[in-house]
Amino acid sequence: MGNSDFGLDIEMVDRIAREVRRVYESGYEVCIVIGGGNIFRGISGAAHGMHRTTADNIGMLATIMNSIAFQNSLEKNGVPTRVLSAVPMPSICEPYIRRKALRHIGKKRIVIFAAGSGNPYFTTDTAAILRALETGCDVLMKATKVAGVYDSDPKQNKNAILFKKLSYRDVFEKNIKVMDQTAITLAQENNMPIYVFSLQEEGNLEKVLSGDGFYSIIS
Repeated sequence: MGNSDFGLDIEMVDRIAREVRRVYESGYEVCIVIGGGNIFRGISGAAHGMHRTTADNIGMLATIMNSIAFQNSLEKNGVPTRVLSAVPMPSICEPYIRRKALRHIGKKRIVIFAAGSGNPYFTTDTAAILRALETGCDVLMKATKVAGVYDSDPKQNKNAILFKKLSYRDVFEKNIKVMDQTAITLAQENNMPIYVFSLQEEGNLEKVLSGDGFYSIIS
């Protein structure tokens, strides 16, 4: 959304695409899962009387819209990109097939996974862990609006403490809402480390990958 209240801020989309391009040009293999909360958030729809399945289906469509927009920005920056959707839309993007995704990665393309896991009741965070495991990723990077995981909301508490390292158990025991419990459980069972960092600061993705900047590690 950038500084907007709703929808897509194309300048922000282009800025993030440039950051991903720099990481890609450094030699990293990159897969991306994009949420849809800037357009429609399934849980909030369900809270207002819509059936959760219906609300989540709309949310999945929102992620496809975001994924196509981000693909456009990446390709404007000269980065070969493919969108693979868990909800088949063959006239717009490719259906998600694991072997096809691996083939694209092998051809040095950035793969964007759209429509979450394709199932209601599962968040985009869970879909991100799932796709990371399916495609053999070394680490999952969760981009947020804050510098990492805090002991309280840093927007409301100026003295909030940033956790540099957390275990999966810490997340459960401290009831930290960085990701839903299904996602954390899946990561824990498969030893998938999670880096939580902010995309608000330009260039931060590169800094975190090089070990600089502010971020939290869940492992």
